[in-house]
Amino acid sequence: MKPHLLLAALVPSALALAACSGSPDRYTVPDTAVAGPRLPVAWRSVAIREVSLPTYAASEEIYSRSASGALTSSSDVLWADDPTRAITQDLARLLTQMTGAQVAAEPWPFFNRAQATLEIRVADMLAEPDGTFRLTGQFFVAPDAGGRNRSAPFAIAVPIAAPAGPAEIAAARGAALRELATQIARTGLR
Repeated sequence: MKPHLLLAALVPSALALAACSGSPDRYTVPDTAVAGPRLPVAWRSVAIREVSLPTYAASEEIYSRSASGALTSSSDVLWADDPTRAITQDLARLLTQMTGAQVAAEPWPFFNRAQATLEIRVADMLAEPDGTFRLTGQFFVAPDAGGRNRSAPFAIAVPIAAPAGPAEIAAARGAALRELATQIARTGLR
């Protein structure tokens, strides 16, 4: 059997198996390591607005796309945290580590205003039948005191490790967010 067909068969099976357990299984996204030198950015402080997610991605359920194109999930396999809050906080943490800038989610917790605001609108965020975790959308950067507004689309696909169950999907989501933070730091915050 081809690897992408095997994965398409395994992901719904893994979600269904977890559904047999009584209480839901909850999965956290493991911290992803940030390696390398700090990336230079144009601002010392950046506020991140709450990340906008599609309805299915904002729910607690972990979604995957079947080979037929349908989105599937199970109410017994859930994210451990609200995806909108978790993704916003993860991006703030990753950008802080990558850049050394003061990055925090709104409402801005500091006395002085942030020098720039970052907004991220996600179009797609799920496990695909070809064995990848897909994250697409667009980000926007608006400087507080003038300067050039910036925006760019993103399309990230990272491999999901075998056996492509919920834990591996969670790890792939973390890797996709690290890649998104890197793209934002390199193209949006410079």
